[in-house]
Amino acid sequence: MKQLIVGLTGGIGSGKSLASDWFASQGIQIVDADIAARQVVEPGSQGLEAIADTFGSHFVQQDGMLNRRALRELIFQNPELRHQLEAITHPLIREALEGQLADSQSTYTILVSPLLLETTQRELVERVLLIDAPAEIQIQRACARDQQTPDAIERIMAAQMSREQRRAYADDIVINDGDLANFYKQLKPLHIRYQGISHSFAP
Repeated sequence: MKQLIVGLTGGIGSGKSLASDWFASQGIQIVDADIAARQVVEPGSQGLEAIADTFGSHFVQQDGMLNRRALRELIFQNPELRHQLEAITHPLIREALEGQLADSQSTYTILVSPLLLETTQRELVERVLLIDAPAEIQIQRACARDQQTPDAIERIMAAQMSREQRRAYADDIVINDGDLANFYKQLKPLHIRYQGISHSFAP
């Protein structure tokens, strides 16, 4: 039976995890692209082996884990290498996501992905839910969470799709400006709407 899949996205520090945790509390299955991205480069994986072959074995730590920080710095300093990395990881991530989405048993499913609109993952969803926040709030939250400088967070934001572009692509937009009560108040009617849409898929 066809099921509604909602893509949940947003910029760094926007509150995607906060939103997905709320949907999970309502009994909705969450499929997280960030978790899948880590799984496809676990020690001994095809993805990690391909990264080592392409960028060098020194990106694999002695414990067998990917040195994410070193690889991230390499890509920031050499943006032209991003496509090589994405050619390795994106197909593996999509394959993992497709499997998890197919296994979901909830009324509808949330696919959480910061790169939803910048990859073919957009093809996996029927609707796009954008968690939006002012840039200054994004920077403040991300700095506190990741222990990064504002300059480092601004670099990450500059490399991502702009806030305006995300808003243009979104079917639904929820503002997360720090008022949790208002944030959850915006999510509740969307949950009800998504349940209704999913039920309309039933034969």
